[in-house]
Amino acid sequence: MTGGDGPRPFIVIFSQQYKLEPYAGKPSTYHMGSILCLQYDDELMVTGSSDCTCIMWDINANWKPIRRVQYHTAGVLDVCFDRKHIVSCSKDTTVCLWDRQNGDLIHRLTGHRQPVNAVQLRGNLAVSASGDGTAKLWNLVSGHCIKEFPSRDRGMACVEFSPDSLTIFAGGNDQVIYQFDASTGELIRELSGHHGLVRSLHLDSANGRLVSGSYDNTVRAYDIRTGSPIIHLTKWTASWIFSARLDYRRIVATSQDSRVVIIDFGFDLPGTDRLEHRLRPTLGSTKAGMGRLRI
Repeated sequence: MTGGDGPRPFIVIFSQQYKLEPYAGKPSTYHMGSILCLQYDDELMVTGSSDCTCIMWDINANWKPIRRVQYHTAGVLDVCFDRKHIVSCSKDTTVCLWDRQNGDLIHRLTGHRQPVNAVQLRGNLAVSASGDGTAKLWNLVSGHCIKEFPSRDRGMACVEFSPDSLTIFAGGNDQVIYQFDASTGELIRELSGHHGLVRSLHLDSANGRLVSGSYDNTVRAYDIRTGSPIIHLTKWTASWIFSARLDYRRIVATSQDSRVVIIDFGFDLPGTDRLEHRLRPTLGSTKAGMGRLRI
């Protein structure tokens, strides 16, 4: 399935300008720079900013800021969390692990030589991807790097860690996606097809698919069991793809031209409504996990 002329399986939603009421809190409780990343669940949102800080927000108290912390000395590029920990990474080449409940710093993870662009968290493990051309696997109990996964020769911009903690995917400037065995450190395969920096990865492990967004202005999806390409979506934007996410039926992608595009796998296919009905109870259980998709 490719983007082209004629009916298209997606909806384009243009950004809108809204009048926002200014927040009445003290300057120390909100960001003083661009917000570069965020993640949320049903209780908490965490944002990271070019002002070197992260802010924790209480979703159930009308998005009230809980605390603002500064564990980095340069812009915060990515953040993720679970019920216990929050992990952030920065242009300052470090990864910081902190406590979700009180915001206290637990470990500062050092070893990267260039900005750390992306991080993923799975239990007591985290994986980071850096402009130094490596992804690193960290033991969060000890704070030590336990494995390193190199690219051929270029920086890494994004990373995905499978829910079972067995597989790591990483992409970046060399235009390929690396699939690594997290246990052995071995390269399983390279997924090719992009002709620009791979900026975004998202894993749908339940259906065995990986979606990628690139600065070549395209979105691709792959079968992670074989490495074979499934979908190549082109011609719907002339701008870099910043992020792409998917569930069993849809891909949602954002680009530099300020648009959000929703691509529907079930567009004009017979039997899609029956599939939707059969999978609806399962989808309800993934609400928290799909939070990042709906941003």
